[in-house]
Amino acid sequence: MSSAAPPIPVEPPGTFGQRILAGYTWLMILYSMLPIGVMVVFSFNQAPNGHIALRWIGFTLDSYRHAFAIQDLTGALLNSLMVGAGSALISVILGTPLALALARYRFWGKTATDILIFADIAAPAVVVGASLLSLFLALNLPRGLLTIFIAHVAFNIAFAVVVIRARVSGLDRSLDNAAADLGSTPWVAFWAVTFPLILPGIAGAWMLCFVLSIDDLITTTFVAGQTLTFPLWVYGATKIGTPPQVFVLSTFVFVGGVCLALFNFAMSHRKQPAT
Repeated sequence: MSSAAPPIPVEPPGTFGQRILAGYTWLMILYSMLPIGVMVVFSFNQAPNGHIALRWIGFTLDSYRHAFAIQDLTGALLNSLMVGAGSALISVILGTPLALALARYRFWGKTATDILIFADIAAPAVVVGASLLSLFLALNLPRGLLTIFIAHVAFNIAFAVVVIRARVSGLDRSLDNAAADLGSTPWVAFWAVTFPLILPGIAGAWMLCFVLSIDDLITTTFVAGQTLTFPLWVYGATKIGTPPQVFVLSTFVFVGGVCLALFNFAMSHRKQPAT
């Protein structure tokens, strides 16, 4: 009687698929980062006639030495940073109570509120910009930095609510009950228990709102008037020739965003004390 054939080695389930997914993920990351990498590399390229050359001429740091030489561009970047930081802050302040209410309580109109929030996210920027322009014209409000700020808060609140709500939904309500059993008022329980736990979500929402604000072009075009933000200045410059300072300042913004993302990652994954 012949002996049984040796078993054929079988690859652990999911290993091949995991490798495919990992490779695909890295491919998409490289694809997304390629334009940014090109921008960073060419920010060190020589710029004949003061315009960006998309062929390598020679390495130089002149563009970094004169990064803020163009006053209009520097002012536009400062406008974008102020509006981005301020609108993101107001958005998370207004969005946090709404996120808490939607995640923890049932109330009349909750479904309608959810629909409005996701409609705000899904609405095309052209529609948002045109509607805000109509509102400002009806109120006879001069267009400028204030209207840009109001517009950015308007489209950022929905994103802040969604991000913070996701963080709140994962919290254990028994922690609040334990704080109440120890004699804490709801206000004290929020600041002592809930707020520290949702802080990474609030920070993430702030960063998302900041990025959306500093990147916005379409909505801002409708409500800016004569005020320039960084995207508006760059868009206008592409018609006549882009100076190398655009790549330099964009690199600064990108590096700053990476630092903020790393900081939020560290906050979200900081080690919990041993119990």
